[in-house]
Amino acid sequence: MESMLTPCPPLSPSEDVRALDSAAVIAALAALAQEHRLAAFRLLVEAGPEGVSAGDLADRLGIPRSSLSFHLNQMMQAGLIVQRRESRSLIYSADFAAMAALVGFLTENCCRGSGC
Repeated sequence: MESMLTPCPPLSPSEDVRALDSAAVIAALAALAQEHRLAAFRLLVEAGPEGVSAGDLADRLGIPRSSLSFHLNQMMQAGLIVQRRESRSLIYSADFAAMAALVGFLTENCCRGSGC
């Protein structure tokens, strides 16, 4: 049986890796350094580009919607997630380019280029 899942967008670091400065990296890591935000980000990464509605995300995480709104705002300010409106719902998804840039920044000089 063929999978109904959409493949993930490519995660290869792009020129965005060089565009990240220490302040942007610190903001992104700080946004993820909280239990609910990290769990929400992981769910959004799992959901792929289609994203998840705010209500569904709150239900899946078992946290009040008002608390979730605060956490989502923190991640949006850090540039880790994006928001779009579909009818009356707010849909959130991971910004895969930003995620790739962050991982690329962290691993840019991994093993001094000798391969891991």
